[in-house]
Amino acid sequence: MKKGDITEGIIKHISFPNKCEVVNSDGDVIYTKNGIVGQEVKVRVTKKRHGVMEGDILEVIKHADNEIVPPSCEHFNECGGCTYQNLSYEDQIALKERQLREIFEGVLPEGAFSKVWEGVKRSPSQFEYRNKMEFSFGDLYKDGPLSLGMHKRGSFYDVVPVLNCKIIDEDYRKILHETLMFFRGVNATYFHKVRHEGYLRHLLVRKAKATGEILVDLVTTSSMNFESGYADECAMLNAYKDCLLSLTLDGKFVSILHTKNDGVADTINDEGTDILYGTDHFFEELLGLRFKISPFSFFQTNSLGAEVLYSTAREFIGDAIKEGATVYDLYSGTGTIAQVLSPAAGKVIGVEIVEEAVEAAKVNAKLNGLTNCEFIAGDVLKALDDVPEKPDFIVLDPPRDGIHPKALEKIIDYNVDRMIYISCKPTSLARDLKVLQARGYKVSRMCAVDMFANTFQVETIAFISK
Repeated sequence: MKKGDITEGIIKHISFPNKCEVVNSDGDVIYTKNGIVGQEVKVRVTKKRHGVMEGDILEVIKHADNEIVPPSCEHFNECGGCTYQNLSYEDQIALKERQLREIFEGVLPEGAFSKVWEGVKRSPSQFEYRNKMEFSFGDLYKDGPLSLGMHKRGSFYDVVPVLNCKIIDEDYRKILHETLMFFRGVNATYFHKVRHEGYLRHLLVRKAKATGEILVDLVTTSSMNFESGYADECAMLNAYKDCLLSLTLDGKFVSILHTKNDGVADTINDEGTDILYGTDHFFEELLGLRFKISPFSFFQTNSLGAEVLYSTAREFIGDAIKEGATVYDLYSGTGTIAQVLSPAAGKVIGVEIVEEAVEAAKVNAKLNGLTNCEFIAGDVLKALDDVPEKPDFIVLDPPRDGIHPKALEKIIDYNVDRMIYISCKPTSLARDLKVLQARGYKVSRMCAVDMFANTFQVETIAFISK
């Protein structure tokens, strides 16, 4: 077979993160995405290199026996946000467990995985669990009407208006609909990714599960290149704010913002933020602690799932942190884990490269009356050189790509007896575990927490000891 050929086959296997193996009647294997085991599919080969073929699914000829038809979300076949709205939650958990077993059985010593593995803990909510969404402005098809939602599956340009999305609650849906209707009504333009012109870019919505507080941030360019019918941009944005405030919601607005971003990349870059209503932050609560969250600061996107994650980490640690111990919380974000562990430690030192997150961590520690937490802004590889206190215990919660090899060597050189490693990408954890095991460490306990129901992603926790 060659590039461009079309064939039919059955999906026999899915490996992490979302790699489907389609096998046709001749025994050829084509790797694709967004399928489930048992589907008979039509595939076009898009790439062939060194005998390995990749392709796109053109059509599902026959559904799998366990497939939910139609999917639980009406947007599933178009939207690129979810992967498994066509599987029951039981089957999603079973799939993630199989994938994790494949990854870690190949890394841990023979027979070790079954002894330390404690399964996949479920998200407390399968639907309406997201506390943060970044929606994009665009058009549903070329030169079509203004759209606001998620990128169409497999497309860099088209945007699907996900007004009935299942992983957000009704408040999000109302805000999404009101925003779309308002800006359609004023004939607003969206930022075109090729021409680099236009006004509307993103809509960021964050809502706390415990407090119900809502933050909305409209992200635009600084060039309002259309006639809105209002005197100026300020008048238009005030009218938009009033439209939002008129909504009847379960939660409550505490922050409506306007951020300018003239960068070329399709990401949110804060080049100046104005407050249209309220403050520039909101509050969430986890495990009895209160957290101040700004528009762009990192916070787990599943609040109830985060409580499961951090409770599990705390259980794994048990009495491993002795009274008066110094704990390093590396890649600490807004200091959530540091504050959860602080009552058991003498001192917790958090290191995080994002300065905004470090400032938020300091505020949150003060907010919770914690005096034994110190937060440092900097790259773990370099920042640790300036920390005089040596750790007795280390918590690792790195970004998706894991720990830089040189930073990992520096961490190992501290020679602590025990560590805990929290990872949102199990293959990164597996890579780093190879190094840790070669240097005298072993995995004592391991489990996963499904923080991202209906997607392929999963959070993994490993308790590591000498």
